[in-house]
Formats: sequence, structure tokens, C-alpha cells
Amino acid sequence: MKLIVHDTIPDVPTPQACDVLVLSAHPDDAEFGAAGTVIRWVDEGRRVVYAIATNGDKGTSDRTLTPEVLAAIRRDEQAHAATSIGVHEIVYLGYPDQGLEDTPALRKDVVRLLRIFRPRILVTSDPYRRYLWHRDHRIIGQVAMDAVFPYARDHMAYPDLLEKGLEPHKVAEVFFWGTEDIDYRSDVTNTFDRKIEALRCHASQMKEFRFSDPVEWLKERCREMAQGSDFELAEGFHRVVLPL
Repeated sequence: MKLIVHDTIPDVPTPQACDVLVLSAHPDDAEFGAAGTVIRWVDEGRRVVYAIATNGDKGTSDRTLTPEVLAAIRRDEQAHAATSIGVHEIVYLGYPDQGLEDTPALRKDVVRLLRIFRPRILVTSDPYRRYLWHRDHRIIGQVAMDAVFPYARDHMAYPDLLEKGLEPHKVAEVFFWGTEDIDYRSDVTNTFDRKIEALRCHASQMKEFRFSDPVEWLKERCREMAQGSDFELAEGFHRVVLPL
């Protein structure tokens, strides 16, 4: 299967709706937050699309890199990671790293994504995590939830999208990663190694990790998130089920 890459949001409805849309602020966020679960969903035959809000052009301590070079590196890394776990498409929104704001323009972009790809499940970062949390993560999570309810649902929101054939869409479930309020544990015991393989595709970011062994740190984190379940490793989410 060849990965389909969109440099901008498509203008017309996709010919094949996806089951899951994973919306992240930066390249590598989805692999950290949800790759083990995404792998399982793909293996079950679900169609998964990634949408990445920023180009990640500030995520380095290497002063020899320019933002333009870093953005290109991270785009290539993300493509390799997505391919390794079976993601079907990637859409790049093109906002600058550390530049997300809760604006009508970004909200409309996310509504367009939802109406184009028509996912049953949206996966993104929890906007309500307290204290230490990247601003871009908070913003994209909040904008995503607002887009789900009520903007993507209501035909009178953005009537110009109707003129383009983008009909309203109701998302059934939202999964937030990075949450402090885990109420859904996804078994990644058998997919953890492939999650790590996908993360290793993000070589520019793995070397920035402050721990000497990020793999062991992440495995321990997944063990902690599995507590209370009957499996060894988990990705923890806060799950919101919406009325259809």
C-alpha cells in the first residue's frame, strides 16, 4: 500500500471515508500518543488518516539546522513512520511550530478535515492537561473538540463548505492522548515493538529526548497506563462518546 500525501487539505470529499482520523500538533506526536493502538486498528482492517497541524520547524537543539531544513527532515521522518504502521494518508496543514492559535481559520480547517474524511473516531491530544503541556497540544485538542461539536455537525456552520459538497458529519468518538484522566486503556502489548519502530523513524526527535533510554521510559509509562486492566502494556486515553 502506497502512502497518499496531501500538502494541503483536499478541496473535495475523499472517495473513501476513513475509520479513524488522527490529528496531531507535530510530526511524532501520534507515534508517542497512539501508534500502538493505530497499529492494532490497521491490522483489524480500519482505514486511518493522519492530519498534522504544524511543520515541526522548531523542534531541535541543533543550531546548525535552519527551520526549513528541519521541517523537511521531520516531514520525511513522519512519512516513514506512518508507512511503517500502515497509515493510509497524511494531510499537512502547514502551520508553523509553536504557532497554533484557537482561530476561526484553524477551526474551519479541522471542520474541513472532518467533513472530507468523515471519520467515526477522532484521536488527538488532550487540551485539558494541566501545567506542563506544549501549547500547540492544548490548542489543537481544544480546536478539534470544538470542530467535532458543533461545527462539523451543523449544516449552517460554514455554509460555503456545503457549496463545495462538504456535508455535515457527526464523529462518534474522540480519544484524547496525553490525558491526566484516563478512562480507556488500549492493549498495546503485542504492538509496542512496532510502536517503537515507528518512533525510531523520528530520529531527529529521539536524539532530543532527555532520558538515556527513551524506550524503557516509554515501556514503563505503558505499564503504568495498563494498571487496572488484564494486559501488560497500554496506551491510555480519555474517551468521549458523542450522541449520533
